[in-house]
Amino acid sequence: MPEPKPIIRKAILADIPRMAELLRGLFSLETEFTFNAAVQSRGLGLLLKDSRSLVAVAEMVEKVVGMGTGQRVISTAEGGPSILVVDEAWRGHGIGRRLVEHLVDWAGTYNATRIQLLADTTNTSALQFYQRLGFEQTRMICLRRLERKG
Repeated sequence: MPEPKPIIRKAILADIPRMAELLRGLFSLETEFTFNAAVQSRGLGLLLKDSRSLVAVAEMVEKVVGMGTGQRVISTAEGGPSILVVDEAWRGHGIGRRLVEHLVDWAGTYNATRIQLLADTTNTSALQFYQRLGFEQTRMICLRRLERKG
């Protein structure tokens, strides 16, 4: 019997606690981020309300097992995944690929001319995953100004 396919759908507010759990796992892999459930939940809520964003979830057996977010960047007509995470127990089942395809299709409805994303250089499995989906590493680097403390 073939394995069931994930259901990809737009996230709703009730999905936020589970999405925050998924982000906790992702942030444990990425050194740039510190997980804070309240902050991540608030951010997900803002993305859900933003007409320039898409928050999608993947369900298997009526459980959210993955999520992806996409945001349109108007000034450069680009868009694409900004967060992508699949529950470790469900990796390797095509869920991440389906989420990326859903986000890329969404960006295409807004005539995005480029799809880009950021990934932690130490997350080699994510980098290999994105390369398999046709993403190429560029020479661009991310620069960030951190808030001063004190």
